[in-house]
Amino acid sequence: MLDRVDLGSGIVAGFTTRVGGFSAGAFDSLNLAEHVGDELTAVQANRARLANLIGLPLRLMRQVHGRDVHVIDDGGGDDEAAPAADALVTAKRGLGLSVLVADCVPVLLSDPEGGVVAAVHAGRRGVVADVVGAAVVAMQGLGAEPERMRAALGPAICPACYPVGPEVQAEVVGVAPEAAAVAADGSPAVDLRLAIAVRLARLGIQVSVSDVCTAESPRHFSYRRDRLTGRTAGVIGLQR
Repeated sequence: MLDRVDLGSGIVAGFTTRVGGFSAGAFDSLNLAEHVGDELTAVQANRARLANLIGLPLRLMRQVHGRDVHVIDDGGGDDEAAPAADALVTAKRGLGLSVLVADCVPVLLSDPEGGVVAAVHAGRRGVVADVVGAAVVAMQGLGAEPERMRAALGPAICPACYPVGPEVQAEVVGVAPEAAAVAADGSPAVDLRLAIAVRLARLGIQVSVSDVCTAESPRHFSYRRDRLTGRTAGVIGLQR
């Protein structure tokens, strides 16, 4: 259900799989997204199960493939609308931040000493817009320092399974040359995780990268593979 990662003392973090929830059919079983056509009651039960597992209430965002960062400086209420953003940042303890994905890269960031965490959604448009860099800047605004920071990049689509048009590849490679790749069918492709890992490393941030491809893994949702599908999550929070 949750593959935990170590991002420092006092921090809970991990990436969910599609296993262990209440959804059925194409969303079997731990779908955490409300916007994909799943039964709302099942999604709510799945979210409650995840919140109980990490021991923290969850905050989500309406991801729009941009670079906007939302800084949470209070707990908010259960009925508070999810902000339109692609990164959540907080220094508040006792709050879980989440990013939903089904091929894009979920990025979790922490500064354990400074007590600041972030959850970031980074697809190809997010890589071009440097949403990860924007999240790091927002974390610095709360006292984080890159040399103290750690990052985990979760399961995402691999370049072999991610053919794109030449114009899309050129757009991504224009800001991240290391992202250039070739798909299994010989088409142009991009390596989003490599692009993000290099960006973070250049900022002096320690990075760990999952080698799981969502399109190849039956334990994960993949939009490229299935189209009608659910969403897994990356979650992170400062323990109380």
